[in-house]
Amino acid sequence: MPAVPPDTGDEQARSRPVAWVTGASRGMGADTSVQLARAGYDVALTARDQRRLDDVADEVRAEGARALAMASDLTDRGSISAFADAALTQFGRCDVVCNIGIYQGPGGRQLVMDTELDELVVSFEADVVAPVVLCRRALPSMLATGAGTIVNMSSSSVFLDPPGTIHENGWSFAYVGAKAALDQLAGILNVELGARGIRAFNVEPGFVAYGDDLEDALRRYPGVLVSPPEAIGPAIVWLAREPAADRLLSKRVDLPGLSHKHGLLPGWNGPGTSFASASG
Repeated sequence: MPAVPPDTGDEQARSRPVAWVTGASRGMGADTSVQLARAGYDVALTARDQRRLDDVADEVRAEGARALAMASDLTDRGSISAFADAALTQFGRCDVVCNIGIYQGPGGRQLVMDTELDELVVSFEADVVAPVVLCRRALPSMLATGAGTIVNMSSSSVFLDPPGTIHENGWSFAYVGAKAALDQLAGILNVELGARGIRAFNVEPGFVAYGDDLEDALRRYPGVLVSPPEAIGPAIVWLAREPAADRLLSKRVDLPGLSHKHGLLPGWNGPGTSFASASG
C-alpha cells in the first residue's frame, strides 16, 4: 500500500462526500475521478497500475480534493477488499461507488469453444464478484448517512445478439456473460435498499475512443456515435448529485447522451462529433 497522508479527523474534511472508482488509472475511469473531485468529492482510486494511479491522484488533488491511490486486482478478492478497507480508514465514509474497471484477460478475445473454464471463472470474479464486494463494503456507510449512489458500467451487448464472432465485430461470452450478471445488480439493490436512500444505476459508455483515436474513428465509421472519454465523468457526477436522476433508476443510462442532453461537456456537440480535450 502506498504512503498516504493520515486522516486528521477534521470534521470539515470528514463531512466531504467520498467516491470510490475502479479502473481509475486511465480513460473514462481517470476522467471520472477528476470530475468527481471537481464536483467536491474526495476520491479513492484503484486499478492495477500504481504509477498511473498516482498521476491521476495528483490531478484529483489539484482540484482541491483528497485522494487515495491504491493499486488492486479485481481478480483477487483479498486485494479489492484491502482497497475498500484502506478507503474507509482514510476517509471514514463512502457516498458513491463507480464500478468502471473490467478484466481484460484472454477470455475477452476468445470463442466459447476456445475459452478455458478457469478463464470464465476469473472473468466473473473480476466483473461480478469484485463490484459486489465493493458495494457490500460501502453500503453500511451509505445506510448510516441515509444516502448513497452506486454506478455499474454495463453494456448494450447484454441485450443484443452480436453481429459477428469475437474475431469479426462481435463480443465474447466471457465478457458479455459477466456484464449481464452485473447488469442485474442495480435493479435488485434498488428494490432491496431504495427505501433507505440507496440509488443504483446501470450505465453504458457506448463507443468511446481516446485522443487521436477519436478523430480516426469518426473518419473510419461515419455516422457511428463515437464519444470521447471526457463525456463519461460529467454524466456520472450528474447521476450522483441530481435528484432528477431518480427517473433513470430503471433505465440503462447512455452516459454520452446524458452529457450531451444536459450540456455537461462544454465544447462538445454530442456522440459522433469531435472534441478537443484540454490536454489534447
